[in-house]
Amino acid sequence: MRIFDPHIHMTSRTTDDYEAMYAAGVRAVTEPSFWLGQPRTSPGSFRDYFDTLIGWERFRAAQFGIRHHCTIALNPKEANDPDCLPVLDFLPRYLAKDGVVAVGETGFDSMTSDEEKVFRRHLDLAAEHGLPVLVHTPHRDKAAGTRRTLELVAASGLPPERVLVDHLNEVTVGMVADSGCWMGFSIYPDTKMDEHRMVRILTERGLERMIVNSAADWGRSDPLKTARTGHAMREAGFTEDDVDRVLWRNPVEFYGQSGRLLLDALEPGAADPSATFAGNSVLRGARPDATA
Repeated sequence: MRIFDPHIHMTSRTTDDYEAMYAAGVRAVTEPSFWLGQPRTSPGSFRDYFDTLIGWERFRAAQFGIRHHCTIALNPKEANDPDCLPVLDFLPRYLAKDGVVAVGETGFDSMTSDEEKVFRRHLDLAAEHGLPVLVHTPHRDKAAGTRRTLELVAASGLPPERVLVDHLNEVTVGMVADSGCWMGFSIYPDTKMDEHRMVRILTERGLERMIVNSAADWGRSDPLKTARTGHAMREAGFTEDDVDRVLWRNPVEFYGQSGRLLLDALEPGAADPSATFAGNSVLRGARPDATA
């Protein structure tokens, strides 16, 4: 089983997670920029964070055999903070970088007018840079938020096939399916979706434009939920080709619209202790017998 996890926040995860993900079949990921759990204090902190996504995290993933890509945006939660709005001015610099495969996460958190203004700007930036868009739907009032999301996408003029609407469930999947946008599902231990509910949706609605991710972050989450969904699909009678389509070919097709995916295989195994990024190594030191 080969896996492309199309939404996972590896900045919040450990190298042990990278090793476990590789062992489970993960060979590529996309990391959306997102809220870090507490408010940032200045626009400059976003620059440091974005630089980490396109630099250090890409290096760190490669040391464990995984290709790393990212999406860049001012996240919906912090779109409500006027001190963060200058981030929109330097986003174009990052949207032109290698490894940036979409604008996102954008969309709604609390359905405010400020979030809507920033969302509209992100849709414009996606059109200007020829990038697809990753959209976050709110955790509260999800149906209303998803409905408004689709209205704004339609008004933007972006082709729906260039838009991935994420964090869907049984209530919202139908309206997104009808819109022509891609449908994203975050598989979590307790909230959002689980792998068995996901299998029921795939059974009922088919595999076209379906995207499954772990959305693993600093909260209670599981970076192996994509693999667990693949196993649940097999148990439910889906073929290996079906699993490959959902967990690999679909995310490749969506993010491939950026023209920036790197999917050539990396050498498996432990990180190279001699490899560094800006003078820093993934490994803190070699065992005394490492060169023996």
